[in-house]
Amino acid sequence: MYGDKIYEDLSLLQKRAWLVWTIVAVAFVALVFAYWKIQVLDNVSYRARAEANRTRTVSLPAPRGILTDRSGKLVLADNRASFKASLIRENTKDLEGSIQEAARLLSLEPEVIRERIGRYASEPAFRPIVVKDELTLEEVAKIEARKAERPELVIETEPKRTYPFGEFAAHTLGYLQELTPEELASAYKMRRPGDMAGKTGIEAAYDSVLMGKEGQVVEVVDSRGRKQSELVSAEPEAGTKLRLSLDFDLQSKAQELLRGKEGAIVILSPKTGEILTLASFPTFDPNKFINRFTPEEWMGLAGSPDRPLLNRAVQGLYSPGSTFKMVMASAALEAGVIGPGTQFFCGGETEIYGNVFHCTGAHGSLALADAIRFSCNIYFYNLGRLLGIDAIAANAMRMGLGRKTGVDIPGEKEGLVPTPEWKKKTRKAAWYSGETISVAIGQGPLQVTPLQMAVVTAVVANRGRMIRPRLAMNGEAEAPVAVLGLTRTAMEAVVEGMWRSVNAQGTGRGAQIEGFDICGKTGSTQTISTETAERISPTSRQRKTHSWFTGFAPRGDPEVVITVLIEFGGHGGATAAPVARELFDLYKAKHAGSNPPQGN
Repeated sequence: MYGDKIYEDLSLLQKRAWLVWTIVAVAFVALVFAYWKIQVLDNVSYRARAEANRTRTVSLPAPRGILTDRSGKLVLADNRASFKASLIRENTKDLEGSIQEAARLLSLEPEVIRERIGRYASEPAFRPIVVKDELTLEEVAKIEARKAERPELVIETEPKRTYPFGEFAAHTLGYLQELTPEELASAYKMRRPGDMAGKTGIEAAYDSVLMGKEGQVVEVVDSRGRKQSELVSAEPEAGTKLRLSLDFDLQSKAQELLRGKEGAIVILSPKTGEILTLASFPTFDPNKFINRFTPEEWMGLAGSPDRPLLNRAVQGLYSPGSTFKMVMASAALEAGVIGPGTQFFCGGETEIYGNVFHCTGAHGSLALADAIRFSCNIYFYNLGRLLGIDAIAANAMRMGLGRKTGVDIPGEKEGLVPTPEWKKKTRKAAWYSGETISVAIGQGPLQVTPLQMAVVTAVVANRGRMIRPRLAMNGEAEAPVAVLGLTRTAMEAVVEGMWRSVNAQGTGRGAQIEGFDICGKTGSTQTISTETAERISPTSRQRKTHSWFTGFAPRGDPEVVITVLIEFGGHGGATAAPVARELFDLYKAKHAGSNPPQGN
């Protein structure tokens, strides 16, 4: 009809318009968010990448802090100038071609360089990746002559760690190794690919002190990565110099005496805890770790049957054998179950708890001092029966066994002092009385390190005071001393027995030196049962015992503790005691009366 209005249905158009508007709005918001993320959230990253297009930051490694002996004059770990070649992936359009050229110039297999690059593939492309170090001057010249056409290959200088005396105190000084990508992503986030860090010994314990602070040079580069000028330069700061307590002559002599054997020697001051010698053999040359190992080279060393990387002084676990009789004697005296004059009869063997236990000889009736002097097993079997395992374990732990000594290098083992609770928890079995008898002479599941036995010996030498062993000196105060509550009377009775062992034709007479009152205790520990040894081979080394000697001198005012452990060395009096004698003799010639030793 005329006058009627005709309305067109626009709902579909409106829906489409709203859809388009929504898409545009979402796209706009996303674009705004993306710009905000780039400019705000990722500002640092993109700024670094933008700057890298025109500048390049070159790190200047800091010289590592040097290590010296106790005199401060002999340098045990130093630095020397060295060159390394690195590849910057961002500066090449043909990575494979760059790899081939670098391999040719540096006399490397291309696969070696590919492995290096693949290891750090997650790192930013502008960061240099070390492909070879210890460059010769000829190799440096080859790279430098081609830096215009090969900006991806750069020469960097670095102070390289060096150990002037090779194997000297290798386990104590430790070694450096290149950080893995996993370590860089976790514990060493502030370090760079190719950086070295201390992995064992003093190098590891004081890594943050020794590493110093690296410097930087910011260079202006062209589009091909070629240096045009410098913007900023900051010199590196060398790491802190550390003076160690090691006595060069004593350490050298100890290593000489251990050569060809497997074992450890510890020499320390019972007054301060300063370690004069910490020797372990077989050993290694830490200089070999400075150049970056291939996995095959590392496995060859780490998998050696001689275990040269094992620091036997702090990581080797052994039964203490008769050296444990120092602990047994003090426990029995403190508990009041015996006095210094208490006697037991030794006829060569005795029956306890229905089992027959043997001694090294028939000693007749003897009191404590002579029981220590002759290392009479039957005397100490009786002490074990009277004390019981709980009292034995408590005194052993009080004197420092079953826990770390606190020495300032990593990797120290706690050892083991067995208890009924330990056996129930670990072996799901009850403790039986016969086991106590074995522990009473230092056998059974009891395990100690040579350093722990040196600390126990220092407790006896100090008449009941404990020290914490340490290697770094650097003007620190005397190591803390704990008073254990052991009576001087008890300690003097143990000291008397140890003195007779060395000076009155006892088992330790091989360590005797005229005019130097040495007190000591020998030990011989079976590695496996005699029956098993006979079955393996009547002449095999497995049948031999580990050889111990631990002692101190002089008796009245102790200055030095010496502990010797020779694996498969036989009887302690025959093998370990003469080794200790040579070291006591050298100490006497150098230091006797200086109390404690000063300088070198």
